[in-house]
Amino acid sequence: MSLAVAYTRAQAGVAAPLVACEVHLSGGLPGTSIVGLPEAAVKESRDRVRAAILNAQLEYPQRRVTVNLAPADLPKDGGRYDLPIALGILAANGSLPRDSLGGHEFIGELALSGELRPVRGVLPAVLHAARVGRRVIVPRRNGAEAALVAGADVCVADSLLDVCAHLAGEVKLEAAATSAELHPAVDDGPDLADVCGQPQARRALEIAAAGSHNLLFCGSPGTGKTMLASRLPGILPPLDECEALELAAIRSVAGEDSDVASWKKRAFRHPHHTASAVALVGGGSIPRPGEISLAHHGVLFLDELPEFDRHVLEVLREPLESGRISISRAARQVEFPARFQLVAAMNPCPCGYAGDPGGRCRCTPDAITRYRSRISGPLLDRIDLKIDMPRVPQADLRSGDAGETSAVVRERVACARMRQLERAGKPNAWLGNREVERDCHLTPAGHALLDRAVERLGLSARAYHRVLRVARTIADLAGDGGIDTVHLSEAIQYRRFGD
Repeated sequence: MSLAVAYTRAQAGVAAPLVACEVHLSGGLPGTSIVGLPEAAVKESRDRVRAAILNAQLEYPQRRVTVNLAPADLPKDGGRYDLPIALGILAANGSLPRDSLGGHEFIGELALSGELRPVRGVLPAVLHAARVGRRVIVPRRNGAEAALVAGADVCVADSLLDVCAHLAGEVKLEAAATSAELHPAVDDGPDLADVCGQPQARRALEIAAAGSHNLLFCGSPGTGKTMLASRLPGILPPLDECEALELAAIRSVAGEDSDVASWKKRAFRHPHHTASAVALVGGGSIPRPGEISLAHHGVLFLDELPEFDRHVLEVLREPLESGRISISRAARQVEFPARFQLVAAMNPCPCGYAGDPGGRCRCTPDAITRYRSRISGPLLDRIDLKIDMPRVPQADLRSGDAGETSAVVRERVACARMRQLERAGKPNAWLGNREVERDCHLTPAGHALLDRAVERLGLSARAYHRVLRVARTIADLAGDGGIDTVHLSEAIQYRRFGD
C-alpha cells in the first residue's frame, strides 16, 4: 500500500493542534497536489520538498502524489509542514520504513539543498507533543527553545538526510540541550537605587509590584517617570516555570528569537506612541500576538499616554479586565493570553510644566482639559494607582543619597505576593468581586471612610472594588491580616488625579 502518515503540529494562537500529514501515491501523470486548507506558503512546499529530496540524493516518486493535511477544516500556513511532507513521501515510496514515523512529530522548513530552517511556534508544539509522549524532531536552531520544556523528548537535525538516517536506524540524532544548561544567572536590570527622591512614587511602585496593580505617573519632564517604570520588572517576583513557559510560547508564536539565558525574566514592553491598535493587541490576516500578549505576566509601559491615538487606548479596556484578547477574522478566531500590568506616564499639560513652581506653563485651562481628555474616563477607571510627581529638589540631586535597592524592595514584594497566593491563589489585582468581599473585610470605621470617599470622589463600582484591592495589598505589605483605616486612606489617595 502506497500510503504513509507523518505527524506534525499546526499553529492556532498559542495552541498547537495535531495535524496528520497523509501521503498517497497512485498511478497517472506524475504530479503533486496538497489538500487540507493549505495557505500559499504550504502549497509552495511541493516545489521545496521535491528539490530537497532530489538534492539529498534520494528518489522522488514518478507517480501521482496526493498530500492531505488533516483535519481538513483547520487552516495551515507557513513552511513548518515541509519536513513531514517530505518524510511522508519517502515513506510512501518505500525509501523509509513506514512504522518509523508513528512515534515522532516533525516540524521544519526545507531549503532547496535539503537543509532544515527554523520556524515560528515550535515551543507550543513541543509542549503538546510532550503530553502525548511523542518524540519531536526540530531544526537545530529551534533546539534551545524546544529544550525549555522539561521532560520533552526533542532531537535536533541539520538536514533532511540526517532525519532519514535516524528513522532508518543508521544514525542517532543529537538530543536538544537540556534546560539546565541554558539558564545562567539572570541580570535584574536597572536598580531602583538609581532614582533620586520621589518617595511617594517609589512607594506606589512597590504597591503596584506587590499586588500587580496598574499604575499612572503624571509629572513634568525629567521627574523620573520613565526611570521608575523601567525598574518595575526588577522588583517583581521571578516567574515560575509555568508562567515562563506561557510567555516563551507567546514569543515563539510571534517569531521573536527566544533569549533562553533569561527566559524567566519578566517582560518589559515599551511600544512607541505611534503604535497601531493591531500592534498593541495583535491581529493581522494570520493573527499574531501584540504587545499586550508579549507583556504577559510582565509590564506594558506606555510613555506619553495622551499622545497615543484614543482608539488605540480604548482597545486596552477589555484585556485589562479579562487578561485575554480574542482576535476574530473571517477564516479563523484565536485567543491570546494578556495578563499584563499596565504602567503609563504622561505630562500634566501639553507643554509639560503645569503646576511647576517656576511658573513656566502658559497652557490655558481649556488646553489642559483637552489634553487630559484624550484619556477616557473608563480607561482611567481601570488604573488603580495615580501619582502626581513633583520636580525633584536640587538638594536631593546633589546629595546623591541612594534609596533602597531593587533587591531589598523585591524581598518585601515577594513576601506580600506570597501572602496573596496562599490566601487566594492569585495577586490582589486579579481578585473577582466576590473574592474581594471575602478577603477585604472592613471595620465600621473603614466602611464609613470608604462611603465618604465614594460620595466625594464620585467613585464607580469598579473603582470601589479597586480601592479595596489596593488596600488589601497595602495591608499585605505591612504584614497585617485585616484592612485598617490607615491602609484604606492610602489606597483612596491613589484614586485622586489632576486635583
